[in-house]
Amino acid sequence: MSPMPTMDFSPAFTSRWFKSPIDPQDEKTRQELKLECEIPSHIAIIMDGNGRWARQRGKTRIEGHVAGVDAVRDVVEACAQLGMGYLTLFTFSTENWKRPEKEISALMQLLIRVLRKEAQELHSNNVRLNVIGNLEQLPAKVSGTLLRTMELTKDNTGLVLSIALSYSGKWDILQACRKMAEEIAGGRLSVGDINEELLESKLSTRGIPDPELLIRTSGEFRISNFLLWQSAYSEIYFTNTYWPDFRRGQLYDAIRDFQQRERRFGLTSEQLQDKNLQRRV
Repeated sequence: MSPMPTMDFSPAFTSRWFKSPIDPQDEKTRQELKLECEIPSHIAIIMDGNGRWARQRGKTRIEGHVAGVDAVRDVVEACAQLGMGYLTLFTFSTENWKRPEKEISALMQLLIRVLRKEAQELHSNNVRLNVIGNLEQLPAKVSGTLLRTMELTKDNTGLVLSIALSYSGKWDILQACRKMAEEIAGGRLSVGDINEELLESKLSTRGIPDPELLIRTSGEFRISNFLLWQSAYSEIYFTNTYWPDFRRGQLYDAIRDFQQRERRFGLTSEQLQDKNLQRRV
């Protein structure tokens, strides 16, 4: 990837992470959500629509990505304040490498700037950064910045913020299969040992529970090769809102919708009711 001139990303830093003034109404809303029903322990989000948001406003796609940073800030902050355990953001897919080189370079620069500027804020607020994806494909400056931020926050016990970079669900399953094949070839594993638990231990999300709620913005109705194995039983919420306009209010709407779902996992409604009754007894 050829270098490009340094760009002005200052609009991405008009708001500081975890520095928003306390809003009594927002705090009340969060408390109500916690009382109404269980908050998902893991939410995954396909952040889509930056380009279309920019086009509607006569801006460049890169300006759309810059505008999306503030949505990330607000959603991360809201999830941490809700006491959620895990948030995974689909930031850059393996298919995105096909995009124009200028856009890819700008995205990588933006990622470096955000991490360098906000890493200490994330750390101070007990957020642990995790990255999933084929990091070998990333520029050295990007992977180095990611590794330093993960090292800084590795012992934090609050929200685990996973960034999916150079990631695809097919790649994730394929690399897990390759690991098992190598162990079989080396005599460390037999075919009979392979089961769901073993495969899950080879995925890039090992140690992270499957997302209970998967959100996609921008009005598209597909999951675009994201967490294919892990989202087998995720509740999926689609919204027409473009990612730069997505804020905690839309996040709360998605959680409310999730709270209305009946998660049966193959059981009938009657079986589920009996199971819940037995649990309460």
